[in-house]
Amino acid sequence: MINIRKLETELWESADLLRAGSKLTSNQYCMPVLGLIFLRYAYSRFKKVEAEILKDRPSRGGRVMPVEASDFSAKSALFLPKEAQYEYLVNLPENIASAGLVNKDGHPMNSLGEVVNNAMALIELQSEQLTGVLPKSYTDFSDELLAELLRIFNNSALDDVGGDIIGRIYEYFLNKFAKNIASDDGVFFTPKSLVKMIVNIIEPKQGVLLDCACGSGGMFVQSGDFVNAAGMNANNTMTFYGQEKVEYNAQLCLMNMAVHGLTGVIKSGDEANTFYHDAHNLEGSCDYIMANPPFNVDKVKAESCENAGRLPFGLPAVNKNKEIGNANYLWISYFYAYLNEHGRAGFVMASSATDSQSKDKDIREKLIKTGHVDVMISVGNNFFYTKSLPCSLWFFDKAKGEAIRDKVLFIDARNYYTVVDRTLNEWSEWQLKNLNAIVWLYRGEKDKYKALLQEYRDYLHAKASVYDDLKDAIQQDSFAGVVSALKEKLSKLRREAKAEVEAAEKRDKKSVQQQFDERIAYIDDMRTVAGEAQWLYEKFGDGDYTDIPGLCKLATIYEIEEKGWSLTPGAYVGVAPVEDDGVDFAERMAEIHRELLTLQTESNELMDTISKNMKEMGL
Repeated sequence: MINIRKLETELWESADLLRAGSKLTSNQYCMPVLGLIFLRYAYSRFKKVEAEILKDRPSRGGRVMPVEASDFSAKSALFLPKEAQYEYLVNLPENIASAGLVNKDGHPMNSLGEVVNNAMALIELQSEQLTGVLPKSYTDFSDELLAELLRIFNNSALDDVGGDIIGRIYEYFLNKFAKNIASDDGVFFTPKSLVKMIVNIIEPKQGVLLDCACGSGGMFVQSGDFVNAAGMNANNTMTFYGQEKVEYNAQLCLMNMAVHGLTGVIKSGDEANTFYHDAHNLEGSCDYIMANPPFNVDKVKAESCENAGRLPFGLPAVNKNKEIGNANYLWISYFYAYLNEHGRAGFVMASSATDSQSKDKDIREKLIKTGHVDVMISVGNNFFYTKSLPCSLWFFDKAKGEAIRDKVLFIDARNYYTVVDRTLNEWSEWQLKNLNAIVWLYRGEKDKYKALLQEYRDYLHAKASVYDDLKDAIQQDSFAGVVSALKEKLSKLRREAKAEVEAAEKRDKKSVQQQFDERIAYIDDMRTVAGEAQWLYEKFGDGDYTDIPGLCKLATIYEIEEKGWSLTPGAYVGVAPVEDDGVDFAERMAEIHRELLTLQTESNELMDTISKNMKEMGL
């Protein structure tokens, strides 16, 4: 299994090294490089969809009917003419001028930059929403630099792992450029696990979806995936609208949507400044609102906001300069105002907004009294790529069932996450499902909860079927039993690994260790998943919602009033009892020691190789 994070880093470092060696600034370099990754991603998805089309393709006279643009639009995918396909571009001869190529208008092309510009223009002809959006400044690059970039993003490792990984690389680069270019104005890229959490709870199916701070379009892409995964066609059942003040971000959004086969109306520039404009005239008309707006924005003109409307609970506090000093409750008010009579909203917000005072508190009280505040989730530090701050996820539902009409579900997830690296946390797919399951039970949807438990069992059985000696580990009466049995397997396997590596010849030690490491990683993944199943089942059994200290609390509006109209989950859920983290200290220290010895051995071997090479060079 390829190490995706390592691949991401290598691709970024290679591309950034080229930027450093060119005369281009990060701003000049960013969009063209993302355009090339867009081409690579679009090509990967094109080949995948093409294979699906050809699978059931009729033939005439023994020849399979050629695929056409209409075949791709029927599958919500982007069609690529031959001259816009990545394979065509990366295999062009070195001397473009001698190749006799002409662009879409019949004019000769003499540089690789012109050929890539033409590819972008051809793609724009396939997608009306991309008209004028794709970068066409590739003649700013030397042919050598551009050819090297095309080669970098044609890494064979990407072909081995498929389109989903290309998408992740695309997101990684979006994110890296956002980190390098974004000014410190409260705007930052929304990580996928937060977007997925919002989409999972909102459950978009059909209707109008607005993101009035849409950035690079992550909410649309994840919503489209959710709808398509449910067996529907997102472009047929959903209408996507976006507002994005920064035109550069709006371009990224349209590219991101197009490569995922989604269409939408995205407005940008001053007319899309949500504080002062309802650019699509959607007040009271949206089935779904999803957003990650900039936090704690100041100096917003109060009079202009008031004239723009969408303030069902009144203006937040206005200072002597007739400005709103913190715009968080403007956003919150707008999100509520955009919903129709049965609409749902989910958005990211600064943690401070759940308990802020003065006019914010008055607005929050009015909001809570509507009965439409649905779920509040606290998120811990390090979920954002560029910021370490905590945040909250807010959810409104104007069509809540009577049983929960005057209640709010509070979830404190600050201590529930997976560590990606020193500066980044996320929710794994199973953790997302578990948090979602709490919401299902709150809504009385026990069938979804039971289906998730079965999904855990099916996954563990499928994994165990690969190795005969793992089958007995999952034949336990409980998930806790499975976890215990797998931990025992891991301990035994690590002891065997140590003994066999020590007994192996020096030249074989590394390969023996690698074989054991692969098996250990496989079982450890099973143990992790079984641990998530245990985490869920121990709390909610066969499917009855209950308040869990330190995790979740279903509070009435009366209880919220008693807490001074606070919407901070920590104020309601209390403190969880101290749990054994399941880590055997001695075992973990031994594991760290083994890792250290392995690294030390590799370091010594590398030094020996370097020394030998230098001697051969006479140095």
